[in-house]
Amino acid sequence: MIRSPGATRGPALETRTLVKRFGGLVATDQVSLTIERGARHALIGPNGAGKTTLINLLTGVLEPSAGHIVLDGEDVTRMPAHRRVRRGLVRTFQINQLFGALTPLQSLALTVAQRLDHGGRWWQPLGRDPRVAEACERLLEEFHLADVMDQRTSVLPYGKRRLLEIALAIAGAPRVLLLDEPAAGVPAGERQEIFDSLARLPAEVSVLLIEHDMDLVFNFAKQVTVLVDGAVFAEGDAASIASDPRVKAVYLGQGHA
Repeated sequence: MIRSPGATRGPALETRTLVKRFGGLVATDQVSLTIERGARHALIGPNGAGKTTLINLLTGVLEPSAGHIVLDGEDVTRMPAHRRVRRGLVRTFQINQLFGALTPLQSLALTVAQRLDHGGRWWQPLGRDPRVAEACERLLEEFHLADVMDQRTSVLPYGKRRLLEIALAIAGAPRVLLLDEPAAGVPAGERQEIFDSLARLPAEVSVLLIEHDMDLVFNFAKQVTVLVDGAVFAEGDAASIASDPRVKAVYLGQGHA
């Protein structure tokens, strides 16, 4: 039974036999996925497995061909993307969606102000509300951005831009956060800051991580779902997935530890 909005029990997010067809191609094949409250859940799979399609279904970018999506007890299957965001479902993208001309401080201030319903008061200085300033200061510190807070985003190192995107997502006060390959393209020397920031994400935020970096996956995730050809291939705790011979054969590789 699908619960009414505002329910506080049950999973944070779930899909029920979700299907997405593009003509004769089945990109998402009867996927049932449960993200528990406070979860650190990873979704992995080879290229073409359907991971991004699934994220686009969860966020309302795509409409499913069949099945249901339930957010915090409410069926949101046909709900527009912006309304899902207002209900606490927030995502990051494989490719940064940032305003290059703004600084990290300005970007965060705009996001926090919008969350506090100050977004339409364009004639007022963003720093007038101490809540905006305090939230920005905290986020800049937590995501290793204080040293670059006044630099234009377009000139930041790529790792800092990835951190800013995650910080902006958290600034929106999500209940469920979908991280789409946060370490993608980040040089090895800048990845530790990504790892550290993900480890410090608020415990009450349920996180679904889509990632190819297995070091990040198995250090971050408690639960792992493996997607192959659009369908759930395996699911379990991180240790059991890492040692599953079927998963090694199709994705991790026999030599992966």
